[in-house]
Amino acid sequence: MKKLLCAALMLSSVSAIANTLLDNSLPENNSLVKAGEKYVTLLGTQVEVGQNAPNFKVVDENFAPIELSEFNGKNILISVVPSLDTGVCSLQTKRFNDEIANTGDNTVMLTISNDLPFAQKRFCKSENVTQIQVLSDAVWRDFGTKYGLLIKDMGLLTRAIFIINPEGKVVYKELVEKISNHPDYQQALAALNELNQQPAPVSQ
Repeated sequence: MKKLLCAALMLSSVSAIANTLLDNSLPENNSLVKAGEKYVTLLGTQVEVGQNAPNFKVVDENFAPIELSEFNGKNILISVVPSLDTGVCSLQTKRFNDEIANTGDNTVMLTISNDLPFAQKRFCKSENVTQIQVLSDAVWRDFGTKYGLLIKDMGLLTRAIFIINPEGKVVYKELVEKISNHPDYQQALAALNELNQQPAPVSQ
């Protein structure tokens, strides 16, 4: 337990230093997302529908690196949450964990947050989240900055949904306007269902 605590404290310190460096070099957008009635500043480059989805590197519960490119050829839904230990984020994660049973074999669902892997592992165990992959952007902030989702001065990701087709293009995006609100589950799932009904790409 002491080793885990030390590792968590070290990661937290490194992340704090990294955030300071990132804040000084990344594009900023302060007119897209609100916390309460006040806009927050998002760091990074916004990714839009029709663009190729940037590759990114995050970690799993064991701190093993996971890259988006590992899921090439799949329909990918990425559910982004600020913190799993809050009500809306918990419900959002459990909702997609339940919904994956209704999708095809060619679908991957990922939940990404800046929670430490230890916390994500504990959450998944206590909430029986076993069908989707829950990944952490806490180490490099690579996902948050490449997709324009990192909240300045908070170190959290803002709430969003992305769907990426087998060719690697973003075909659906919802950047939730108020962080405390749920995403539009029905619209996201309808877009994913439509994608699943399309013929699989022919391998070259």
